[in-house]
Amino acid sequence: MTFAIGLYELSVWVHVSAVVVGFGATFAEALAFPVAMRVGVRHLPYVHHLQLAINRWLAGPALGIIILTGIYQTIDADWGFGSFWISATFLIAILLGGLNGAYFIPTDRRLAAQAQRELDETGSVSDDYRRQARREGVFGAVAGVLVIAAVFLMVAKPGA
Repeated sequence: MTFAIGLYELSVWVHVSAVVVGFGATFAEALAFPVAMRVGVRHLPYVHHLQLAINRWLAGPALGIIILTGIYQTIDADWGFGSFWISATFLIAILLGGLNGAYFIPTDRRLAAQAQRELDETGSVSDDYRRQARREGVFGAVAGVLVIAAVFLMVAKPGA
């Protein structure tokens, strides 16, 4: 029995590891806000700082690795970028990157500051803050569904 591992297999391992590390942590974000609301609103700024760190240092870099290894695998295995499952997954990756950079990171930066300011001034958070945080949760759920859809496409390879 041989254990030869080629560059393609190594790339798949790096690709899957990046998905697990980069996006696995984002699913925990869905629990952070409700837990903070239950144990005390004073924790809300921390929740946003944690989400910022996850999105900046895990999800963002992981997405870059996922895209690069995905391109390599598509070329090396001669899958073809026109295949539905590959095109759709690349579209999802682009959407997730856009959501992360254009929505999640600036929103968490803004909500962390807003929550801290309101807590310092009144000891609570406003209805406006709560609305914006709920909206971010909805976008987070959409991003989670996109991640799961991409995983399905990668595993099932419909039309391959």
